Amino acid sequence: MPDPKLALSACRPSIAYFSMEIGLRSDMPTYSGGLGILAGDTIQTAADMEVPMVAVTLLPRQGYFRQELDAAGRQVEKPDRWKVAEHLKELEARVTVVLERREVQVRAWQYDVVGTTGFVVPVLFLDTDLPLNDGRDRELSTSLYGGDQRYRLCQEYVLGVGGVRLLRTLGYHEIDRFHMNEGHAAFLILQLFDEELSQAGGRRIKPEHIESVRGKCVFTTHTPVAAGHDKFPMDLVRRVIGRHKIWNIQEELTDDGDVLNMTYLALNFSHYVNGVSQRHGKVSQEMFSEYRIEAITNGVHAATWTAPPVRKLLDRYIPAWRSDNFSIRYALSIPPEELWEAHTACKTKLIRAIAREHRVKLDPEVFTIGFGRRATAYKRADLIFRDLERLRTIAAGAGPFQIVFGGKAHPQDEPGKELIRQIFEARKALEPKVRIVYLPNYDIDVAKIMIPGVDLWLNTPQPPREASGTSGMKAALNGIPSLSILDGWWIEGWVENLTGWAINEKARTRKGGRDTSAKDALALYDKLQNVILPMFYHDREQYLRIMLFALALNGSFFNTQRMLQEYLLKAYMQ
Repeated sequence: MPDPKLALSACRPSIAYFSMEIGLRSDMPTYSGGLGILAGDTIQTAADMEVPMVAVTLLPRQGYFRQELDAAGRQVEKPDRWKVAEHLKELEARVTVVLERREVQVRAWQYDVVGTTGFVVPVLFLDTDLPLNDGRDRELSTSLYGGDQRYRLCQEYVLGVGGVRLLRTLGYHEIDRFHMNEGHAAFLILQLFDEELSQAGGRRIKPEHIESVRGKCVFTTHTPVAAGHDKFPMDLVRRVIGRHKIWNIQEELTDDGDVLNMTYLALNFSHYVNGVSQRHGKVSQEMFSEYRIEAITNGVHAATWTAPPVRKLLDRYIPAWRSDNFSIRYALSIPPEELWEAHTACKTKLIRAIAREHRVKLDPEVFTIGFGRRATAYKRADLIFRDLERLRTIAAGAGPFQIVFGGKAHPQDEPGKELIRQIFEARKALEPKVRIVYLPNYDIDVAKIMIPGVDLWLNTPQPPREASGTSGMKAALNGIPSLSILDGWWIEGWVENLTGWAINEKARTRKGGRDTSAKDALALYDKLQNVILPMFYHDREQYLRIMLFALALNGSFFNTQRMLQEYLLKAYMQ
């Protein structure tokens, strides 16, 4: 693959990366889950690779929420307030957007992401909490994904239109590509059309204006089901943001009558559109058959998600791995006993943290399964508990195991909250045969301890709902194999008995629609009982071989360095 730095030196494309959420640090709760973590990893990689990028997002002063769990597993959401001025630098620039005929001032706070060479990618957090603004507008900077449709519409308008205006005010006039990480930022297209008309001195949007805007825009969709795409009634849109010349070509914006579909807005005015795994690209292509949708599989920032003991190991045996993630494939040369020593240190750290903070004692000698992701129905965190008696039998016969869970349910996702409660009920029923702990307030710092500290990473989504998933990639970078349903990235990363194991691989071509939970649970139990636990306890040499292959094969490919190179070559430079 060509070196993107050489190509950049010739054409120097400048990228504005827009994302509703960006996860950079746990003490900056500006993210809710995978979308934000991916954005943060992408920005860190751009800084490492010296890619000229500026990122734009919203400032949620109360974060997403801080999760508390009571003894029965009931989730309580608390504001996750943080001291903005201690982490971000306020910029003097101000711009105005109009919402419901009110002028709303928008300012930006800057956070600099510094790469390995000292190169900086600035991240701009947009804020409407200013004294001159109406109280309703100041609240737009309160919470992430909060409020009703009107609140969400206003937030997305501030992000897209306010974001572009602030960039221009700050001197970013030569941006070549505007990358929309999901459809939340698609209103930036309206501002780009306003700029086209202003430069041309015209009043009507013409084909040449459409082609110019389209040539600047890149759109990444993360949603594999139609119901997950943002839609707003056009009467609400007109009332909140007023008339715009783009409404005259309304057929390119709507999908079902008088409704603005943010995904269609982004699809129609982007020259490059991609899903986030090969499978997701195909699912999206079927969903939006009239558009050309490519695929760039997600990745994770290798140096961020590799635990310190594993990092030291890679530094010793593959000195260039941080700047050349592809070289991680040479991890096969690492002595297995040294990888096990590093893993043991990670596991000890996790178990001590659980004992210290949650007063739960896990056994470091017992096989430990990890499951950490958003608590929502399609993720099926409860799949492993479908037959509790079978789990007791497996633990008594094949070998003991313990499970560590983590993940928040959206405040309005009652089925997701019920999943957490069911896990707590299963814990009561299974102890002491199977020890289970649920770590509250799953965030970046918790994940950095939990993922490297388990022996197996479990993933059980209902296909084809998993667009990509990245937690298994983080596990692989620490030599942790996955046991997963074949969906999202795992279809590409799975090599049976080499990088991990598939659940119900006979159903790998399924397209969804049928509930396969019963068969999937049986397949999970069979793999755990007959393959994984016997190998861990009785053939440790083979288990270590799989750990090394997970690190070498999947760690070297499923990273944001490879991912960003693909965006550079396929989307930014085209």
